[in-house]
Amino acid sequence: MTAADIFSPISFTRGPDWKNRLALAPLTNQQSHDTGVLSEDEYKWLTMRATGGFGMVMTCAAHVQANGQGFPGQLGVWSDDHLEGLTRLADGLRAGGAVSSLQLHHAGIRSPKEIVGQPVGASDDADTGSRALTTEEVEQLRDDFITAAKRAEKAGFDGVEVHGAHGYILAQFLSPEINQRDDQYGGSFENRCRLILEVITGIREACRPDFQIGVRFSPERFGQRLGEMKQFFSELVTRDEVDYIDLSLWDSFKMPEEEEFKDKSLLQHFMDLPRGNVKVGAAGKIVDAEHVCKVLEAGCDFAMIGRAAILAHDFPEKVRADAYYASPKWPLPAEHYLAEGISPTFVDYLRTTFRMVS
Repeated sequence: MTAADIFSPISFTRGPDWKNRLALAPLTNQQSHDTGVLSEDEYKWLTMRATGGFGMVMTCAAHVQANGQGFPGQLGVWSDDHLEGLTRLADGLRAGGAVSSLQLHHAGIRSPKEIVGQPVGASDDADTGSRALTTEEVEQLRDDFITAAKRAEKAGFDGVEVHGAHGYILAQFLSPEINQRDDQYGGSFENRCRLILEVITGIREACRPDFQIGVRFSPERFGQRLGEMKQFFSELVTRDEVDYIDLSLWDSFKMPEEEEFKDKSLLQHFMDLPRGNVKVGAAGKIVDAEHVCKVLEAGCDFAMIGRAAILAHDFPEKVRADAYYASPKWPLPAEHYLAEGISPTFVDYLRTTFRMVS
């Protein structure tokens, strides 16, 4: 695998080709307005990554219900009031040369009380004070994910990614530890998968035939079991309703946490599974050209780029110019990030959460 291979196009069952194997990961940035309306800062941050050469640019997690907000300044897709900004963003990403995707999200029990009041989730949760959704509310949540996808389509996005990772609401339903329901959305593995699969099927049926659908999931943490997540991966492949799977691993090169699976890397467990027509990518500590080559050599079709894209809006072009390109080591001064289209609000988030700012 060479750096040149990174810049070969990738085709999908549905939707446009990506011009290369580099996608902007969906990154929390806290830059939009309290109403969920797109801000100028968020528009600038994302469109700079489009002009910087990424084959696909994905938004941060955009909440599909007002009570599903997960962080301050989160982009919203739960109201038609968001359409004007989303349309402008989709147009801007296309003009910048990138395929666009809007990530659909609901934080569930991870929604801060100070933002949403009463958090909700798959089951009651004493630690967060969250209450369980009723069956009718689960069905409404499913429908709101689907409506949000239709809104993204209307805005002009090429597709959406369903956020089923990181312990947010769809991952809460998948988790045998968090999900203690006794209706059709809890109990067995089949029941715990039901909500996210109904969301995906609903989007596929509601949106145009060439609308590109991805799904993100994380196979560890928040009560997930690797064996079940491999089953879930295979179910997604068998159904052939999604165009790509985004494996969010936190570290693309780590070994599994569970002893019985330590015979190979976490990523390799999924690379060794049949994938049919579905393309597969990975996210987690991919910050250098060498790292991109490693995940592609392992069998990934693409790499999701997070921190490296924060450090350099034109990470793809830097890799194209230098097959040995390595991201600068952080922390770096705030001025570096401001020059890369990162707003002061985003800089503060990076300083306090990831210690990337000196």
